[in-house]
Amino acid sequence: MKQFILLLLKSLLLLLIVLFVLDVVYTEIYLNSSKRGKIESVFNSKPQQYDVVFLGSSRANNHFVAQLFKEKGLKSFNYGMSGGHLYEASLLLKLMIERKYEIKNVILEADLNLSYEGKSDAISAKFLPYIHQSEIIKAHFSKEPDYLACYFMPFYRYIAYDASIGFREAYRTVTNEETVLLKNSGYYPLGKKANANMKNDLRALKPRRNMYYESIKNLCKINHINLITVMTPMCENTKGLDYFEKVNAIYPEIHNYENAVEGDAYFSSCGHLNDKGAHVLTARILKDFFNK
Repeated sequence: MKQFILLLLKSLLLLLIVLFVLDVVYTEIYLNSSKRGKIESVFNSKPQQYDVVFLGSSRANNHFVAQLFKEKGLKSFNYGMSGGHLYEASLLLKLMIERKYEIKNVILEADLNLSYEGKSDAISAKFLPYIHQSEIIKAHFSKEPDYLACYFMPFYRYIAYDASIGFREAYRTVTNEETVLLKNSGYYPLGKKANANMKNDLRALKPRRNMYYESIKNLCKINHINLITVMTPMCENTKGLDYFEKVNAIYPEIHNYENAVEGDAYFSSCGHLNDKGAHVLTARILKDFFNK
């Protein structure tokens, strides 16, 4: 019995050592990469200066054409993250500030995402490789149910979030496999889908005072960043479009561009503009706020 217990303890110790080594290896991989995604590009970058930074979900990533701003002499980048929520947008802005970014203007998409305060596991996991290197990331995750495991258990976060930061992503990072996430200054254009669903129903969504939107507002105020918050278009055949009016009842400072682009020819799906529609929307925003 004594020998069995000793063998068990040795096995557990060996397992712990292996997990610790794997944790170090994976973390080093992500600490030395800045070419696959927006989060790692910010974390591993030198301080940047931007006239305009775009933040939000896919309705930012697919809707704001940074190149149009560049053509007007405004250095810009679209840091919208498809699948992300305001949870991730606020953390990314915190990370930029921690990394000494100088930002004059933030254009934030806040509309449908105001109805939800949770995180996207797939997107938020992209921050986890850096949880020991960033006090901002550590604090942001500190209230999550698995925070202690992610922070103290070696290699746990890479196992728990394997789909986002596990073996496949680590391998692709080591081999410098390209993605489209950083192309077109972060903007991801969508095409016109032949059989796209041009119907939607927002009646079940309820906008609320969102703690992560409040955090973004506070961050911009403290750091003297001009915040421009907008709601972006939906296709015409959408039920519950009074959702956007309800948002303005809570946050009157948010600019409503829900009907700034009309006609299915400008949409890839009911909730996302195609490239043509994105150019129309971006040109309108550029004219409204920067044509001075």
